[in-house]
Amino acid sequence: MDVILDAAFPFIQTKIRIHKIIKVQALKGWDIGSPMFGNYNIPLNIEQGDISLSVEKEGEGFLYKRECLGKKTKKALLTSNGEILLNPVEPLNVPKALTAYLLIAFEKALLIEPKATKKIFITFPVEIGVYINSAADSQLIDVFALTKQKFTLYGDPRNGIICRYWKSEVNTTPPSTNHLQEGIIELILSNTTSEWVEVSKAMFNGYGMKIWYNDNLVAMRAAMKLKAGGIAETDFEETPPENGMSNALEIYTTKKLSIASTKCVMEYGL
Repeated sequence: MDVILDAAFPFIQTKIRIHKIIKVQALKGWDIGSPMFGNYNIPLNIEQGDISLSVEKEGEGFLYKRECLGKKTKKALLTSNGEILLNPVEPLNVPKALTAYLLIAFEKALLIEPKATKKIFITFPVEIGVYINSAADSQLIDVFALTKQKFTLYGDPRNGIICRYWKSEVNTTPPSTNHLQEGIIELILSNTTSEWVEVSKAMFNGYGMKIWYNDNLVAMRAAMKLKAGGIAETDFEETPPENGMSNALEIYTTKKLSIASTKCVMEYGL
């Protein structure tokens, strides 16, 4: 059973406004890299569409300020120097970390022939992580997103799994996306059974996500193995979809947690 819940939980819903004009301002010392993502020297100031982000000198430290879709945050950074890293992170942290699972519902169901392996492309929501880098390590200071958050329950109401919910078209070639809002998953579907299998969704474990990015694309590679009895298993690949892409610093990686498995088993319907 899938019950869709707006992230109003009681969080306030927001409307997304897409601006055609992109404005980026840089202060002295800001190393301009890829659009939005990359490493930047501080102080810095960015204004890009619905995002306003700055790190300004304040006393013996710095003041971090960010506004996105009307939501504001402000933090004091007690450091004498360093740099800021902006990169995509697991889409499981806004408005808060409620679950480690992402469920992507397909706009149309797929029928896969017996013993076949097929490649499709689906989208996923992008969340942007902000890190302060020092000589010792990297510390997450903020996460924000330009997409609306929804959640769903996968499975039985008493024993089901709460998942971040996203709906995607299914494509046989990579779709065009706004890389600050949507990423692309290259998904390999393998039907290991001797029967046709219908698939209408895919669920993923956030602890296994390997996110890659460049100037125009945020992407992951994953596999979904379809087994007998209506069960499927998903996991992520560690290689980039394209050469030259940068590996994002994922939030779950920085937590240095001991993870038993990065796979996700779907046993309550496909």
